Amino acid sequence: MRTSIATVSLSGSLTEKLTAAARAGFDGVEIFENDLLTAPLTPEEIRARCADLGLTVDLYQPLRDIEAVPAEVFARNLRRARHTFEVTRRLGGDTVLVCSSVDPAAVDDDALAAAQLGELADLAADFGCRVAYEALAWGRHVSTYDHAWRIVEAAGRPALGTCLDSFHILSRGSDPRGIEDIPGEKIFFLQLADAPLPAMDVLQWSRHHRCFPGQGGFDVAGLVRHVLRTGYAGPLSLEVFNDVFRQAEAGPTAVDARRSLLTLQEEVTLRDEGMLRDEGMLRDERLPHEEATPGAESTPREEVTLQEAAGVAGPPAAVVPTGFAFAEVVTPDAEPLAGLLRALGFARTARHRGKPVDLWQQGEARILVNTGAAVRRDGTRLAAVGLESPDPAGAARRAEALLAPVLPRRRAPGDAPLDAVAAPDGTELFFCGTRPGGWRADFEDTGHAFASTDVRHIDHLALTQPWHHFDEAVLFHRAVLGLRAEDSVDVADPYGLRRSRAVSNADGTVRIALTVGAAPTDDTVHAQHIALATDDVVAAARRFRDAGGRLLPIPANYYDDLAARFEFADGELEAYRELGILYDRDEHGALRHCYTRTVGRVFFELLQRDPGHRGYGARNAPVRLAAQHAAQTHAGV
Repeated sequence: MRTSIATVSLSGSLTEKLTAAARAGFDGVEIFENDLLTAPLTPEEIRARCADLGLTVDLYQPLRDIEAVPAEVFARNLRRARHTFEVTRRLGGDTVLVCSSVDPAAVDDDALAAAQLGELADLAADFGCRVAYEALAWGRHVSTYDHAWRIVEAAGRPALGTCLDSFHILSRGSDPRGIEDIPGEKIFFLQLADAPLPAMDVLQWSRHHRCFPGQGGFDVAGLVRHVLRTGYAGPLSLEVFNDVFRQAEAGPTAVDARRSLLTLQEEVTLRDEGMLRDEGMLRDERLPHEEATPGAESTPREEVTLQEAAGVAGPPAAVVPTGFAFAEVVTPDAEPLAGLLRALGFARTARHRGKPVDLWQQGEARILVNTGAAVRRDGTRLAAVGLESPDPAGAARRAEALLAPVLPRRRAPGDAPLDAVAAPDGTELFFCGTRPGGWRADFEDTGHAFASTDVRHIDHLALTQPWHHFDEAVLFHRAVLGLRAEDSVDVADPYGLRRSRAVSNADGTVRIALTVGAAPTDDTVHAQHIALATDDVVAAARRFRDAGGRLLPIPANYYDDLAARFEFADGELEAYRELGILYDRDEHGALRHCYTRTVGRVFFELLQRDPGHRGYGARNAPVRLAAQHAAQTHAGV
């Protein structure tokens, strides 16, 4: 039989993946959508490349969230599908994978799903294509192969068949004997994958993937509350099996473990009087383990917490930062970075009185450029972050109580007394007061005005983490700074998979995206970026380019796909294509953003977000990463 492999199974650029598949002796490939969108080649050029290598394009995938949706949503889906079928034919393929929907808008209606998939298949037939419908194990309403087949059979279209995936079938515990009831000609594609048996899930999960409290998803604090209600007065002890921890240094891991317990104790604390009343622990009631003395009157007592019941004490209360005071970049050569900042519209507004540190500013965005000899060995990198705090001293006390390394500082007479701690990745965090003066008093004005007013403030920072510090970093920022951890996101990189998780305060004035993954030796993995908020990203990008700035080029395939996904005003998409602006939209609005070329390990993002949009453009991250890899390759990096 012929053999094929999905490009998502391999590492590298699309051309590297195709070459590897051909050299390994595969007959064909499944082309994954992200690999196409990030490729500099047109679909026709990819088709020619496959032909030269002796490969056929057996499948284009995936087309997601199509069926069992309201009519107006389905109309938009057909528009997107039309583009997908056209691309498939341009690639030289004839089969498109359609996954069962996970869209919250999808309804549990097999008849509607069959009717809409039938209409989709009719459209595919117009392009000479077929639709292979696959049941995702986590599909919203269709999650088993036999259910998917019933819908395909009910639709009754020649161009509609099913795709069978061994993982989705076996992970659900479905009986594969039922496959024999499906006519062979209606099985349009077979995908094979293995995975650990269910018996290993709990055992291997336990032996290899445990983590400290606060780094996972379990309600450990709830369990501890139940234990403490029994009157337990023994220790809170950690037993954690984790491959990463076993490969990391024992000292930092122990600090991370201790920090997790301190944070756990804080979560266990009951501060709200209503909660105390619900627990029967108001001042005129005894603790569960307290025995009454016969004949004695009940003695009023102060309100207590479960922590006090167990004899433990928590850290000082969290002081959540309210904004970014500055981002500090260290560099051995200030000129490339200064040129980039000038093109972005920043001005060198001040210089430190006693150190080789310049303040570049535009709006409320402040970048410190440090050229001190002590930092030159590390190249250009984002080294420190100033966090505006309503109580800097309280924030520092909490950080120290949670075992954050306090950084010694050499202060000249008259320097502002700034406290700083080190994050797990070595980034220095300064707690800056919000009152006038403060750290800014250490700088003398230069008298230079801003070159433009495009940038309003720092929207967010993106910090890459050493592979063994990712979970520690998330816990650190959540516990020490009081930021909220958002959902973890996996981002496809041409050379691997990246894991990203953002932390933020309640109103989004402080956002930090923490990322780890891909090849440890890859320079783009270690790059950091500063996202600058603007009200008009098109105007800001044009001014940056006209001032000599270099924007990251984005492949044309990306914009062809955008045209199929969204409707734009006249000239809007053309402007995005011209400037390399990426676009995303959710139920809260749109996000428009573009990127500068990288200087050392630092690059900038110009970002315009609609009110309510709190995302970071994760959908566009694979395109940006591939473009950065390509830019590095062309630059000879």
